[in-house]
Amino acid sequence: MDTKRLTRSRTDAMVGGVCGGLGVYLGIDPTIVRLFFVLLAFAKGIGFALYFILWIVVPREGVGDSTSLDENIQAGAEEIAERAREMGEELRHGVKLSGYQTSLFIGGALILVGIFYLLDNLNIAWLSWLKWDVVWPFILIAAGILLMVRQFRER
Repeated sequence: MDTKRLTRSRTDAMVGGVCGGLGVYLGIDPTIVRLFFVLLAFAKGIGFALYFILWIVVPREGVGDSTSLDENIQAGAEEIAERAREMGEELRHGVKLSGYQTSLFIGGALILVGIFYLLDNLNIAWLSWLKWDVVWPFILIAAGILLMVRQFRER
């Protein structure tokens, strides 16, 4: 009897292979699983937490059945650390290539998000309207407008 085993995909992986593996295990398109995780990410970060837990706990495709949970956790944690280093290098390289304006844009975005969270946590009465569900769409709209204006100016 051939039993299905949940594994992280090696071939259909965008970050850790969790969504690709879940897609195969559940018999659905991995894109649907990815969209599900994105939606869960907007629910107070539950999608991120669940993804990282599954990345650590679920073994990589091709790993034998004899590996223990401790070995899976160790391998998953090492893989996350390695992937974080790779992504950091890619980001550093991308910022160097795109130059000064990109650094200013990313820095400004980080400062604005930090200010938002600081104001939200101060619980000032007259800022009670300042909620992530209100601010997030404005940030997306502003970023889209900035990108479009930048493209039109370059023409």
